[in-house]
Amino acid sequence: MTRYKIPVSVLVVIHTADGQVLLMERADVPGFWQSVTGSQDAGETLEQTAIREVREETGLDATQSELTAWDISTRFEIYARWRHRYAPGVTHNTEHVFGLKLPAPLPITLAPREHLRHVWLPWADAAARCFSPSNAAAIRLLPARL
Repeated sequence: MTRYKIPVSVLVVIHTADGQVLLMERADVPGFWQSVTGSQDAGETLEQTAIREVREETGLDATQSELTAWDISTRFEIYARWRHRYAPGVTHNTEHVFGLKLPAPLPITLAPREHLRHVWLPWADAAARCFSPSNAAAIRLLPARL
């Protein structure tokens, strides 16, 4: 039985109090940089999804820092290259934004099948590097939240 992704996801902008943002380069599309993202699993709350995805993608425990729902969601068309992961006929995803504030850049343990490398950048540089318009837009909101 094929298990399809639920078309509901989280985007977690991991940042420091001084506006540095963690970005990771996708393993399946080198050159595509992003924040933590991931689809909700059946039965999870959005917060649980955010905590799980942060742990899986970075090795960080989001429960030990300030995880905040930003009350922003974006509905977008799923890129054609990833649409096969969803049930037939599913073309759109709704992404919910969270912020995770850390005291300083912390060591990251990447999931090698998901990401090649990571970098901490000032928020404006991070927004400019993101391939996803919704990810870049979320990062550009960071200064008002610091």
